[in-house]
Amino acid sequence: MPFSHGAACPPSCPAPQRPMGTMGEVHEPSPQASLAVLSKVELRVSCKHLLDRDTLNKSDPCVLLLMQSQGQWTEVDRSEVIKSNLNPVFAKIFTVDYYFEEVQKLRFEVYDSHGHAGVGTHDDDFLGGMECTVGQIVAQKRVTKPLFLKYGKFAGKSTITVISEEISGNNGYVELAFRAKKLDDKDLFSKSDPFLEIYRIDDDRSEQLVYRTEVRLGSTRPTAGPWPLPSPTEPLAPQVVKNNLSPIWEPFKVSLNSLCSCEEKRKLRCVVWDYDSRGKHDFIGEFFTTFEEMQKAMGENKVQWDCMNPKYKIKKRNYKNSGVVVLLDLKIHRVYSFLDYIMGGCQIHFTVAIDFTASNGDPRNSCSLHYINPYQPNEYLKALVAVGEICQDYDSDKKFSALGFGARIPPKYEVSHDFAINFNPDNDECEGIQGVVESYQSCLPKIQLYGPTNVAPIISKVARVAANEERTKEASQYFILLILTDGVVTDMADTREAIVRASYLPMSIIIVGVGNADFTDMQILDGDDGILRSPKGEPVLRDIVQFVPFREFKNASPTALAKCVLAEVPKQVVEYYSYKAFPPRCPRSETPDSNLSSPQ
Repeated sequence: MPFSHGAACPPSCPAPQRPMGTMGEVHEPSPQASLAVLSKVELRVSCKHLLDRDTLNKSDPCVLLLMQSQGQWTEVDRSEVIKSNLNPVFAKIFTVDYYFEEVQKLRFEVYDSHGHAGVGTHDDDFLGGMECTVGQIVAQKRVTKPLFLKYGKFAGKSTITVISEEISGNNGYVELAFRAKKLDDKDLFSKSDPFLEIYRIDDDRSEQLVYRTEVRLGSTRPTAGPWPLPSPTEPLAPQVVKNNLSPIWEPFKVSLNSLCSCEEKRKLRCVVWDYDSRGKHDFIGEFFTTFEEMQKAMGENKVQWDCMNPKYKIKKRNYKNSGVVVLLDLKIHRVYSFLDYIMGGCQIHFTVAIDFTASNGDPRNSCSLHYINPYQPNEYLKALVAVGEICQDYDSDKKFSALGFGARIPPKYEVSHDFAINFNPDNDECEGIQGVVESYQSCLPKIQLYGPTNVAPIISKVARVAANEERTKEASQYFILLILTDGVVTDMADTREAIVRASYLPMSIIIVGVGNADFTDMQILDGDDGILRSPKGEPVLRDIVQFVPFREFKNASPTALAKCVLAEVPKQVVEYYSYKAFPPRCPRSETPDSNLSSPQ
C-alpha cells in the first residue's frame, strides 16, 4: 500500500457566517429541508501510538482526508493540529456524502505539522496513512487499522480509528454559546488560558468528543456581538482565550445527532482545561448535563453549572467550585430528511402502470415492444425490474399494485384505462417484483391491445388512495407511480389536471418512455424546465414528475436507469412532509460503538 506525501493546498479560509439570531426553536421551511436529502456520514478520527518525529517535543499530528475520483486522489478536508500528542482524538468531524451504489475510496494521511510551513508540505513528517471505503466504515461503524508508511512499511505500532455515524437532517442542529466566570487560575505567572470540551456519553459508557472550542493563540474574543459563526465543517482546534478567567467562547453549531444521538436525556460531560502549548493541558473542572437541561436557556433565561474538580472537593473543606460555566444562547434548527422519514417507519408503496395500446405491436411478433423473449427481457420488463427492485426495499409487505391501460379486457373486452393485470378488481397487488412480472406475462395472451393512451385515470386512482393516507396526518405511507408507455399520452389536458391535484398528496410519478417514439411533448410533464400547470393555469404545488426515455439507458446497467428516475424522489418526499409539517413518526437515534477517551 504505497503512500506519498506531496504538496497539498493550504486550508481555505472559512466563509463568513450569519450572526446568531434570537433564542428558541426554528422549524426550517421546505427549501431548507430539501438541503438534507442527501445521505451523509460523519467520520470521527483518532490515532494511537503515533511515531515521534520531533526531537524536543512529541509530534503535532494532523489528519488529511482524501477521496479517489477517476483514479486521482484529491484532498477534501483536514483536521486541526493537536500539539505534542501521540494519541490524538481529533475534534474535527469529516462529513462525506454516502452513495450505497458506489465504491467510494478514502485515504487518511497523518502528518506531523510544523506550523510555519502548513500541513501536507515537504517540510512535514509523514506519520502514516490508511485506505478504506466509505461502505466499509459505515458497515462496521468503527474501523481500526494500522498506519502504513511509503512502500507498505508499517508505521511502528501506529493505528488509526475511524468511527462513522449516518446523519440526516431529522434532528437538525443546535447553535450554542458558552462563557465561564471566575475559573481557577492554573498558571504561576499569568492567568489560565481556558478552553471547553463537550463529550457525549454513549450507552456503553464510553465518551465521544462532540466539540472542542477553537484555538486562537494570542488573541481575545470581542466583548460584544454579533460574532461570525464557524461552519460545521471547519477544523475544530482548541480556542484559547488568553489570560482570562472569565472567557466568552465563540458560538458554535453541532448536529443534534452528534451532540446527544437525538436523545434529549442522554448525559453529556463538559470539561474545562487550561491550555498548554506542549499538549499537557491542566484540568480545571467538569460538569454533567443533558440537552434537555440546556434547552432551559430560552428567552432571557440562562443556564449555568458549577465547574467542579473532584480532587479539590475531597481535599478542600470549604470548596465550592472551580468556576461557573454559563450557557448564554441556544437555538435549535429542526430539519428532517428522507432517511428520517424512512427510518421513522414511512413505507413506500409502489404501483406500476403498463401501456397496452396497439402501437406497441402484436405481442406474438418479435418486433413488438411486448414480445416475451425467453432469453432477453423486453424494455417494459427491464424498466419495471430496475425501478421496482429499488422501491421494494422500502415496502415491508413487498406487495405492489400492477395496473394496465389502453387494452380491451375480458370478459366483455371493453377498453379499460385502469385495470388490474392480475384481473382481480378487489386486490390489484402482486407478491414482489417477480409477482408483477408473472402477472404481466400471463395477462398478455388474455387482452387485446387497443387505445388510446390515457393515463389520467390511473393517476387519479392512485391519488385517491394517497388522499386517504393524507387524512391520517402522519408520515406513514408515500406513493410512487411508475408509468411505462410507448408514446405521448392522448389525454394531455386531463393528465396535467390530475398531476396538479396529485402534487398536493404524498405521491410521486415516474414516466419511462419505451421504444423509439418522439417523446418531445412528454417533457412538458417534467417540471424541470418550467412549472407544470393545469389547463386552467393552476401550478403544481411540487414538482412530482420525472420523465426519461428508456432508449437513453438501453446500453447502460439497470442501476443507471433506477438511479436517474429515482433521483428526485427523496427530495419530493421531504418537500411534501415539510409542506404538511408532518415530522417522522419515530425519529431514529443511533449510537455508534465508541471507546474513545479524553485526550491526555
